[in-house]
Amino acid sequence: MALNQTDILKFIQSSPKPVTKREIARAFGIKGGENRVALKQILKQLEKDSVISKQAGGVYSVPDGLPSAGMVKVTEISSDGAVFAQLTAWNEEVQGAQPKIEIVPDKKAFARLKEDSRALVRLSRQSDTFYEARIIKIVEDDQKGRVMGMLRYSRHGPCLAPADKKAKYEFDINSGDLNGAKEGDLIIGEVLPSRGLKRKKVKVAEVIGKQGDPKAISLISLHEAGIIENFPDAVLKDTKNLKVPEIKKREDLRAIPLVTIDGADARDFDDAVFAEKTKDGFHLIVAIADVAHYVKHGSALDDEAQRRGNSTYFPDRVVPMLPEALSNDLCSLRPNEDRACLAVHMWIDGDGKLQKYKFVRGLMRSHARLIYEQVQHYYDITKQASPRKRGSVTSLDEIPDQVGDAILCLYEAYAALDKARQKRGALDLDLPERRVVIDDKGNMTGVTTRARLDAHKLIEEFMILANVAAASALEDKRDPKLYPCVYRIHDKPSLDKLDSVREFVESFGITMPKGPVAQPSMINRVLQQAAKLEYSHLISQVILRTQSQAVYAPQNIGHFGLALSKYAHFTSPIRRYADLLVHRSLIKAYGLGDGSIDEAEIARIDEIAEHISQTERTSMVAERNAVDRFTAAYLSEKIGAVFEGRITGVTKFGLFVALNESGADGIVPMRSLKNDFYDHNEDQHALIGKRSGIVFRLGASVTVKLLEADGLTGSTVLEMAGDSINGADIPGLVFKTKRGFKGKKSQAGSQTKRSKRARQNAKKGKGRR
Repeated sequence: MALNQTDILKFIQSSPKPVTKREIARAFGIKGGENRVALKQILKQLEKDSVISKQAGGVYSVPDGLPSAGMVKVTEISSDGAVFAQLTAWNEEVQGAQPKIEIVPDKKAFARLKEDSRALVRLSRQSDTFYEARIIKIVEDDQKGRVMGMLRYSRHGPCLAPADKKAKYEFDINSGDLNGAKEGDLIIGEVLPSRGLKRKKVKVAEVIGKQGDPKAISLISLHEAGIIENFPDAVLKDTKNLKVPEIKKREDLRAIPLVTIDGADARDFDDAVFAEKTKDGFHLIVAIADVAHYVKHGSALDDEAQRRGNSTYFPDRVVPMLPEALSNDLCSLRPNEDRACLAVHMWIDGDGKLQKYKFVRGLMRSHARLIYEQVQHYYDITKQASPRKRGSVTSLDEIPDQVGDAILCLYEAYAALDKARQKRGALDLDLPERRVVIDDKGNMTGVTTRARLDAHKLIEEFMILANVAAASALEDKRDPKLYPCVYRIHDKPSLDKLDSVREFVESFGITMPKGPVAQPSMINRVLQQAAKLEYSHLISQVILRTQSQAVYAPQNIGHFGLALSKYAHFTSPIRRYADLLVHRSLIKAYGLGDGSIDEAEIARIDEIAEHISQTERTSMVAERNAVDRFTAAYLSEKIGAVFEGRITGVTKFGLFVALNESGADGIVPMRSLKNDFYDHNEDQHALIGKRSGIVFRLGASVTVKLLEADGLTGSTVLEMAGDSINGADIPGLVFKTKRGFKGKKSQAGSQTKRSKRARQNAKKGKGRR
């Protein structure tokens, strides 16, 4: 049949959920290869015209349409019982207003919904502005009706000051409901019925921290995210009597000098590496802890691991996906101890191209627990010493010759893998990573930037190659219904975001091709041009913000950032449930013994992928909030101090500034920018003074004064240093602009409707925003 672009567009627009290419083909009776090619071209053109969008998982929807499933939070329950919610993973500043979502009643879960309840739901589009949601499951229902905060005394008596910075009010506490809590304690309160009361009340359910105890800081973020630290008794019971298996049918890898290479502060060791030269290149081994041997589908241990989805890392603690009996013992590849593993042998040529691979169930023994700096030092020193003198270098004596030889070969193999990475053009956004420094008492003492050594990159490239091999091995079986692969997918940037970046970088004299970006190498060329400029960091930040969120999905669309057509997480099953699923599928696909993927898991694979994508986002937010609270507590004793910083966000209500010294993020409210009115220019990521022409632009260096720092909420408030806004008072201000500044002004920031009096005040310097 002749395909009609209009009909296909109407089908996608009318579908209540995002649709796959296969579903479109089925709807139009497309079977032949020629028609499939025509359909692909039509979809590409519709996407190019921005009338449809391709979402994670390779599904098509209207632009800015919601995904087929997601985590929502109940925001309103109407007087007639209708329940409305919003997606938790939504950035209104970037994505615009969220469509209205109403939860459809069911027989079981619906009655348990309250305000602030969270649920995983399937979404069905009814119009561009309205969606219906059907509950898959309610999440952390036991935490509802509870609020965390600090006990303090006001003129009304004892009250709970919420730890949530978005909270609009405090909760009163009757003196008889204090449950032994004292002023300054970190508490959890149960919300009491408030019908007819002007102020809401709680009773103290639990005291979880004491005033001044730094260990309580991360507890706030844990509770806020609904992350439970302790494991249920049934889960701990499942870890009893587990032991390392005998060799039997496993491949014996114990004589091979496999080593673990991690950070000095690493909390788990679940991967080991080895390399040796071959006639045509290198033979590599990546051995991963065999979690599937211990964690079986349907057990309490497995249910809890899936619920958690991943480990969560805070500056002072880790909340593991698996109990310590596994994460710190049986599945930790400690040196000189036998450990069960799932390993992949890989052969690459001299250009780093993967030639073949083989997955085996093995028994290994790590020959050394090494840290990045130690490995880098060994390599740097050894390169300068002749082979004969190598053993006499005293700083290297702690590394045996066999391990040392393996390290040198690892670097040679890395050089080949790096060559392959450069050739395929993986996205090169090497932004510095900050690390909060915590002392023995749990107090933050400062912040450092994590070093990016070749030793780090070496391990990254070995892990990436193993992940590619895992995805390839499952695809080789050509039956995703029997051997599914949970891919790690990363979609390319949208056309709208690229157009915005293009206009932005052109103001710096940098050229960027028009149209969609097919490969990250095109973005790398922009970054290379930007590297020569003073504001290269600014351009890197803007490009970073165009990138979509990487997620898990059983449908493959490739990984844009890594420039890979297939990619699956395989290397960290201790801390990521996605990796455990991939292990189980490989075990089934290649007949590697017990612990393979179950039919019930395969039937739920889409739901599980969505769930673990959500738990990952939840952990990321919790980790970021904990760091914010640690840094705010650290700064709380420095009120009034002046700091150097850089603008990291520009919004209609103010500026976000990251302090150079601590990495703390603070807000400079719009109202504190004196003596002018400011327009928010979205395209140029800037606030522009209407009268003065002064520009506060993303990435600009500024000097700010600390006004507030609250360790309870993690909020930090700043103001520009200096009595007035001009180049002399504020070092590092980007520039003044003339009228006709390029870029479209946001409607929210427009001053065009000011009253006559406001205009007159502005001319006299009295205006404030």
